[in-house]
Amino acid sequence: MTKKPNPTPRTPLPFLGVACAVGVSTMYYNQPLLEEIGHTFGATAASTGFIAVATQVGYAFGLLCFVPLGDVLERRGLMMRMFAAVGAALMLVAFAPTLAWMMVGSVLIGVLASVTHVVLPIAPDLVSHEQRGRAIGTVMTGLLLGILLARTFAGWVSNLSSWRWVFGVGAVMNAAFVPLLWKVMPKLPPKQKLSYGDAMRSLWTLYRTQPLLRESAEIGALVFASFSCFWTTLAFLLESHYHLGPGVAGTFGLVGAAGAMVAPLAGRLADRHGSRWVLSVGMSLLAVSYLFLWGQEKAHFSTVLHMIALAVGVVVLDVGAQMCQVANQTRIFGLVPSARSRLNTVYMTIYFTGAAVGSALATMAWVHWRWNGVCLLALGLVGLAALRHTVGKSSAGEPQHHATQEDELLEA
Repeated sequence: MTKKPNPTPRTPLPFLGVACAVGVSTMYYNQPLLEEIGHTFGATAASTGFIAVATQVGYAFGLLCFVPLGDVLERRGLMMRMFAAVGAALMLVAFAPTLAWMMVGSVLIGVLASVTHVVLPIAPDLVSHEQRGRAIGTVMTGLLLGILLARTFAGWVSNLSSWRWVFGVGAVMNAAFVPLLWKVMPKLPPKQKLSYGDAMRSLWTLYRTQPLLRESAEIGALVFASFSCFWTTLAFLLESHYHLGPGVAGTFGLVGAAGAMVAPLAGRLADRHGSRWVLSVGMSLLAVSYLFLWGQEKAHFSTVLHMIALAVGVVVLDVGAQMCQVANQTRIFGLVPSARSRLNTVYMTIYFTGAAVGSALATMAWVHWRWNGVCLLALGLVGLAALRHTVGKSSAGEPQHHATQEDELLEA
């Protein structure tokens, strides 16, 4: 039987954004370092590219198995335990003696970094229904900055010392965040009495009964697969064609952070115009970015002009991806308020499965067809997302909540 939800304590939205940034950044430390890691272990680009895939596969598993606990357990304690555990996983990678241990540690980092999506569903609880998009946009800004600035942090720390120090410093940061959570956040009990088994079984019920959730997850997976194509292979492009190291690859994360600042605006636009409108704009920008990036490999420009062109492409790419993500999450969090962690589980598991597939396909495209092959692959993925968006119901932008949905989830 569903309990009447208690008001959620007023945890500051910016703090939730910082929590998301700290958690999610651990997944992306490896991307600008792949070439350097390969040199350490004597591995090829095809092998080291799968380090990024391993992290994303682990993340998808963590989303499936850990994030539903946000509807079952007290969330502050859950987040503290997960931040401590991801710090331990980062230390394992920092001291990895072989590529195999690197892969194992990368999977564990991904599994535990899913704490980000225990944090994110708290945001809509803090505001009215009409401000849901704005709240998600604010917290997503932190998450997106964590994703992008992680690459900058990793690239330059590696330049100053080695790639192992990146993961060591990251471990200390995550461990230090545990007492901060204890001090800043109140206890956050679940909104209803629910066992873990019931929560897991209800995931299929959510997926089966919520067509908007299915549509959003499929579009999100294709969009993020396309986004991952660029970031997985950027270090290879910079090293092979411009002889530039991980510091420069990481700096592109700083450039992309400018695009992340669009998240609050995307949230307000979703509140005002509907999420389908925001999705249409976001996917159009993604396509434009890859059309712009396509051909950069063989263009006869100076290195400086190449870097400027890549920077412009990165900003447009990130703006488009962030608009799509904010729009998708705005509408799924409006479906069943008491099941937001589980809605996010279904959405993000499919979303990051798309990222893993995109990274794997991009690595193969790079090996066989180099940069233009990567861009063509990414454009194809955006095209599939646009097709799924086109066939979706035009009325799906603003979901309506019905109380009977919660009862069905518990009875499944």
